[in-house]
Order: sequence, then structure tokens, then C-alpha cells
Amino acid sequence: MCRSIKKLRQPEGLPTEQEMEAAALQFVRKVSGYRKPSRANEEAFDNAVSQITAATRRMFERLEAR
Repeated sequence: MCRSIKKLRQPEGLPTEQEMEAAALQFVRKVSGYRKPSRANEEAFDNAVSQITAATRRMFERLEAR
């Protein structure tokens, strides 16, 4: 779906907070259709980025390495 989002799971270790946030931002931009939302939509946009970043962090904390 979003070719600009890179795979974050690497054998070297967990992704950084910045990498997770950048991926979340790219995802929200793609699904919303906004590169930069209007002031009226900025809070919803930023909230979505924060929630997706947090969900990504929780997922990586729970993944088992093989």
C-alpha cells in the first residue's frame, strides 16, 4: 500500500522512536490524503500519528525474536 514506509523490524534490534513516528506519519498521510492537514483537522491528524506510533511501539515490545 505505502511504498515509502520502510520495514522497521531488523535483526539488529528495535526501531527508534523517530523511525516509528516517521512510519506512522507516512501512513496517516497516505490514508488521509493530506500531506499537511488544515488547522481544523490538525488535532485529529496529530492524534492519529500519536496513536499509531504508540501501537507500533507496543507491537515491537511484544514481538518475540527468533
